[in-house]
Amino acid sequence: MMKNGLLIWNVILSLVAGLLLFLQLGPKKNKTGNGKVSARDTTVNRQFRIAYFEMDSVEANFNMVKDVKAEINTREIEYSSNLNQLDETYKRKYNELASRQYTSKEEEDEAQNILRELGEKLKIQKQDFDQKYQEFVMRKNLDVKKKIEEFLAEYNKTKNYSYIISYEQGLFYFRDTAYNITADLIKGLNEFYKPGKNK
Repeated sequence: MMKNGLLIWNVILSLVAGLLLFLQLGPKKNKTGNGKVSARDTTVNRQFRIAYFEMDSVEANFNMVKDVKAEINTREIEYSSNLNQLDETYKRKYNELASRQYTSKEEEDEAQNILRELGEKLKIQKQDFDQKYQEFVMRKNLDVKKKIEEFLAEYNKTKNYSYIISYEQGLFYFRDTAYNITADLIKGLNEFYKPGKNK
């Protein structure tokens, strides 16, 4: 689930990076149309460099990802336990009411109403558990993404890449491994990440 979330973010970021790359390298016209280059235009002519990193390697070796996976796994166990408790609560009530001897139609209708109301109450509780679990997973995935972005912002102060993108198979058909910063990224991220301060 976490990998899917990160993959979606990476696809979106890659598409945006491709669009920006096209706009950066495409034909340029200055605003005045007189052919003169302004001081602002000189920043466009600086060296254009793109680095990339292997997201699979980051997920396998970044300590924060390991911690987040463990937290999500713990929360998933808790979530499953809560759902099982809801099911057991309904089954117990159902068995209790089914074992009774009813002397009138009204008593049977009342028992059905009790079951229906309990079922609706448990359904609302399940939806609440679902929402909280999904929000937790999303928040943890965003925390990882934010941590990577924060580190790359610091890292790039001395590297001066125009873009740093994550490589995903199927999105890119060629890459020059000279611009692979995965090892630097993993090493730096693990030094940058302090578990006690990142919860």
